[in-house]
Amino acid sequence: MGIGLSEEHEALRESVAGWARRNAPSEVVRAVVTAATEDRAEERPGFWRGLADQGLLGLHLPEEHGGSGYGLLEVAVAVEALAERMLPGPFVPTVLASAAIHASDGKARAELLPRLADGSLTGAVALTGALTGVRDDDGALTVSGTVEPVLGGVLADVLVLPVTTDRGEEWVALSADVLTVTPVKALDLTRGVARVTADAVAVPAERVLDRLDAARVRELAAIILGAEATGLAAWCVSAAADYAKVREQFGRPIGQFQGIKHKLARMLVAVEQARATVWDAARAEGGDRAYAAAVAGVTAADAAVRCAEDAIQTFGGIGYTFEHDVHLYYRRALTLRALLGPSAEWADRVADLALAGVTRKMEIDLPEEAEPLRAELRAQIAEIARLEGRERKRALVEAGFVMPHLPRPWGRGATPLEQVLIHQELRAAGVRPPALLIAAWVVPSLVAYGTPEQQERFLPGTLSGEIAWCQLFSEPGAGSDLASLSMKAERVEGGWKLTGQKIWTSFAREAEWGICLARTDPDAPKHDGITYFLVDMRSPGVTVRPLTEMTGENLFNEVFLDEVFVPDDLVLGEVNDGWRVARNTLSNERVSLSSGAGRSGAAVPELLGMVSRLGRELTPAERLELAHVVCEAHSIDALSLRVTLRQIAGSEPGADASVRKFLSTSHAQHVAKCAMNLLGPSAVVAADVKLGDPGYWTRAVLSTRAMTIYGGTTEVQLNIIAERLLGLPRDPEPGR
Repeated sequence: MGIGLSEEHEALRESVAGWARRNAPSEVVRAVVTAATEDRAEERPGFWRGLADQGLLGLHLPEEHGGSGYGLLEVAVAVEALAERMLPGPFVPTVLASAAIHASDGKARAELLPRLADGSLTGAVALTGALTGVRDDDGALTVSGTVEPVLGGVLADVLVLPVTTDRGEEWVALSADVLTVTPVKALDLTRGVARVTADAVAVPAERVLDRLDAARVRELAAIILGAEATGLAAWCVSAAADYAKVREQFGRPIGQFQGIKHKLARMLVAVEQARATVWDAARAEGGDRAYAAAVAGVTAADAAVRCAEDAIQTFGGIGYTFEHDVHLYYRRALTLRALLGPSAEWADRVADLALAGVTRKMEIDLPEEAEPLRAELRAQIAEIARLEGRERKRALVEAGFVMPHLPRPWGRGATPLEQVLIHQELRAAGVRPPALLIAAWVVPSLVAYGTPEQQERFLPGTLSGEIAWCQLFSEPGAGSDLASLSMKAERVEGGWKLTGQKIWTSFAREAEWGICLARTDPDAPKHDGITYFLVDMRSPGVTVRPLTEMTGENLFNEVFLDEVFVPDDLVLGEVNDGWRVARNTLSNERVSLSSGAGRSGAAVPELLGMVSRLGRELTPAERLELAHVVCEAHSIDALSLRVTLRQIAGSEPGADASVRKFLSTSHAQHVAKCAMNLLGPSAVVAADVKLGDPGYWTRAVLSTRAMTIYGGTTEVQLNIIAERLLGLPRDPEPGR
């Protein structure tokens, strides 16, 4: 999956990738590399005409200027696909130049854009340095000076250059034939850079790019070069994963070693973060684009460099030689990061905007056909809003609004689109559904595996919040490896007797019922012989003992069951088939735990509020840490929106969902640690549950340590990403 989400974007990506495979195979790329190493002059590639004929040079330009009338998002889709093939030549420099000219105002647009779109002209943009401009008495501008390095400058017919004048910074579009363009030996062996010198060059008025400034050019560069960075990173992940599946060491594929699995999984996380932030920057408009582009500037180029480095490490010796292409991707990734500027500079921009109160809401653009359904839902919710207390909760259950994705009568069988509308309308009406807590993980299993009698007995009260649940799964010797549980269930007349210990059980003292896994066939294989029980927590033999967490609080408990009787009608699913039911519960648990990064209160808005109360300026190091936390939160929000949009479109969430879950588990930790660092010595005070500085944040640091443990530890989730998304071989089962 790439930057684009829609069917049209996926079709564009496939078309571009197919064209690149046919017209820029490895032999073409290697020929360019050979020419560069032999110091031969860079040439316009033979496929250039075909690239223009595909319309790829003008995707983002209006039809009146020879383009296709799309936008930056479509360009990003094409750039990413071509980057995966290490396309040589001036495609990206030309697209960046035409985007910059299009963002300006004046006659240059009509003159230059059609020829840049049809490939008769190539372009380049200077992202560093500036020429000096002097105006004479008649207002004519003359420029002199040197800028370097200019990506694609050697092959450019038109160069977009910054000029410092008495009016401040201005931008001009000059023809290469009035400039001195000198090739500079480049780190990237597939695309050159140049030194560009102007010696008292007169600039025609129509070549002054009015209303274009450095900020706008840098935003465009963050999006277009960021899209290229994601393509480079994606290739590195895919190539390294494929190699890890077949390269054997110590008698097994290296992809089976956890160190390699985790390395590749983190590479995939970096790619998806980069994709999400570049995607959001490309679709942003107006003032939002500055914020979104700065986040992409922090994220994308660094992701490409990191993935290339880790790919080389995975390939080992061959990755360090010219025999493999991975070094070409590393060279280009380093080049992009150098041209865009250090991520710390982009982070400083993010910090400026965040501290000034700038943010970006992830709004969902819903189709027009959603409005009649919205009106219907709004009317229903308005009726429910008139009720109070228990009546309101039961009305929400009856209407299927508590968990609307469930089938009727427990939900509405709602499509993803209807779920979004319900969420929006409930929030707009100020109607809050019951807080189900653990029950939110129980309900789907009851719906999927419960008997009609069990469903009627438990679901109405559970959905209304009148029946509280706890989860009796983990044991002292069975945490992430839950199938190793040892609690035994012995057959007795009319049911079962359960004996054993459960631990880390939230809300066990408040819960009326618990879902419990116990071993009913000790001779069966590890994942077999387990049964899923519904346990009355008031039963004789149930003992709950609070556990004191590091916060000093007692959310967790250990629970002892001493021959606790559970009747046959409280077995959920089939006897000895409890693992299947538990997997349903666990999948819902992981979605729930990962969907809200700051539910402990350790979230970016609270962090920024604390910063505003510090009464001092942040140091550069503090601003950098703050910016990285803000960027992480933004990437999680963008990933969440991508998941929702995929579901509305009827497709699977893909890697976005898994990466979002993974990032969310540690995000609140990063927020809390940042707050503690900003508080300095005052962070030694005792933890406090109230929102106040600094006790609130000392508690947050302590409490959020649990987030990378419960619901699947960080290490387990990395294994899942590596095995399920990258197809790396699973660890062998002990004893098999």
